Amino acid sequence: MTLIDKQAAEAVYAKADLLHSRQAVDAALDRMADAISAQLSDANPLVLCVMIGGLIPAGALLTRLDFPMQIDYIHATRYRGGTQGGTLRWVAKPACSMKDRIVLLIDDILDEGITLGAIVDECNADGARAVYTAVLVEKLHDRKNGLKATFKGLDVEDRYVFGYGMDYKGYLRNAPGIYAVADDN
Repeated sequence: MTLIDKQAAEAVYAKADLLHSRQAVDAALDRMADAISAQLSDANPLVLCVMIGGLIPAGALLTRLDFPMQIDYIHATRYRGGTQGGTLRWVAKPACSMKDRIVLLIDDILDEGITLGAIVDECNADGARAVYTAVLVEKLHDRKNGLKATFKGLDVEDRYVFGYGMDYKGYLRNAPGIYAVADDN
């Protein structure tokens, strides 16, 4: 992992390209909430926030869902603060049982699909009746595993992005929009 400091993060942010504004993200979250509510409002779902990136999208999305649900989290990572994925490492699994449950996973981004695919597989192995995925951002490229999100907010080109949960080397998850790192970084 390549560590950076606050000043380096500020420099990346200053040169980044805004792909989706806060208003566009809010509109996408509204659309996602409507679609999720239409499909899962009667399902008594177990909603799992995929940490750490899913924290901000989950927080923003959950307050838009006006039906009963249980909430927990799951934490698996391949990036560990870097910009390249590595070996999947399980940090925490949910305390709630998934057996015979409808599970909704909320994550920040569907990129290569390796991490989210492994989490879906883990939920199925733990006895989930069905697993749905909600991602704020889906990168526009083919995935070797063919994974598609059940619910998605926005598409982005195949660039390194940050904001609304997605980080750049551990920083900038809290940026108020979806940004792409400038090509010279």
